[in-house]
Amino acid sequence: MERRNRSLEALNRLKYIDTLDDEMRASLLFQWNDDYLSSVNIEDFDLDINDLKVLSELFYKNINFMKKHRINMKFEIDNFKKIRNFLD
Repeated sequence: MERRNRSLEALNRLKYIDTLDDEMRASLLFQWNDDYLSSVNIEDFDLDINDLKVLSELFYKNINFMKKHRINMKFEIDNFKKIRNFLD
């Protein structure tokens, strides 16, 4: 039962994170990963088939989001470096 509760908590928290703006979403996704996947494998989640489908959709969506966010952050860092070099 404890494993089921932890799995539902992880799913509900991921649903909530998915509703946030980009900056907050990115940082909370890192934290979510540390909280729920660092000590337990995803195979250990105890969810119904419908919940598993939702979880897999959120995983896919958030992986794509993190890839895009990483590219955007790299672009911003590069711009800051250019500005800094210009000002020096």
